[in-house]
Amino acid sequence: MTAEPSSANGVLGLLLAGGEARRMGGGDKCLRPLGGRTLLERLIAIAAHQVDRLVLNANGDPARFAAYGLPVLADVVPGSAGPLAGVLTGMRHAGESFAWLATFPGDAPFLPADLVARLRQAAEAAGADLACARSAGRSHPVVGLWRVALADDLERALTVEGERKIDAWTARHRLVEVDWPAEPVDPFFNANRPDDLAEAERLLARQSEA
Repeated sequence: MTAEPSSANGVLGLLLAGGEARRMGGGDKCLRPLGGRTLLERLIAIAAHQVDRLVLNANGDPARFAAYGLPVLADVVPGSAGPLAGVLTGMRHAGESFAWLATFPGDAPFLPADLVARLRQAAEAAGADLACARSAGRSHPVVGLWRVALADDLERALTVEGERKIDAWTARHRLVEVDWPAEPVDPFFNANRPDDLAEAERLLARQSEA
């Protein structure tokens, strides 16, 4: 199923929540609370205004996300193929209705409000196929902007070649990285473990004081 018609040069936003969250003890990381709201609620507030349409990538029963009002897309590639499977799912949903797919990890509550605009500006200026975020000398390939036209190549990499590493696949294409400052809070901090959620509470307090 593809998205409803939109700007053919627009951006489809995809919230990635398809992981198994083993380090968090299982369940959906994006439904964990932070500062009185779930991570997913915070991400929707950050992402919705940056894209033309927003959808959620998650496997299992979609009813658990009903309160958020987003279409829920299960991976088009079976077998827990990792974040690249989520990216492909978003690309296939975008079809010919969107030129770009923006991905937002479901465990990153501090993402920048100008994320998509800066990634797209950099990608188009460089004639790149992909753009990803970078902070403190570290790349964040899951926080990215992807040309939907790459869907066939990505599907082949996943289903024929068995590729699972994001860096290995993006290295095949023209990629540009965009830097953000890591202070006072690294905008790409992700909550993988219970201790990370406690740290996120501290960072949230620091962010409100900045």
